[in-house]
Amino acid sequence: MDAVLTGGCQCGAIRYALGAMPEGTSICHCRMCQKAVGGPFAVYAPVRMRDFAWTRGTPPAFRSSTAAERHFCPACGTPLTFRYFHKDWIDVSIGSLDQPERVTPQRHVGNEGRIPWMVGAVLEALPVSSTTDSPTLQGLVSYQHPDHDTPAGWAPGA
Repeated sequence: MDAVLTGGCQCGAIRYALGAMPEGTSICHCRMCQKAVGGPFAVYAPVRMRDFAWTRGTPPAFRSSTAAERHFCPACGTPLTFRYFHKDWIDVSIGSLDQPERVTPQRHVGNEGRIPWMVGAVLEALPVSSTTDSPTLQGLVSYQHPDHDTPAGWAPGA
């Protein structure tokens, strides 16, 4: 499969490739997705199973309900996918994509769980800064896997 997009976990133990662009990307506000990603919402980009492949490692899955499972990295905990058992689709978390800016959400779902402050006016009113603005992060050395495929045996600092 020729990769259109690639992605993986924060530590680099798990990598995947997509052979087609996702269709119908959604922001999910349901409580289950909030807990799965540890945030106020999850953003998932669906592709057909035939257009998805694990390229490094095989992550475990957590059966989060009678209808679906979620894959995650056992080493660093990165949430990677969401998959309904009865569909031939798998949804990747756009934060795990190497180029998340290439996938634009097209709808909100699970709105019953939306946190009230997750609306444009409230968020737009908050102060904005960059991670490089923080004195705490001066001299930071990242051990995160880079946003591209690496050879087998890649390790931070290698």
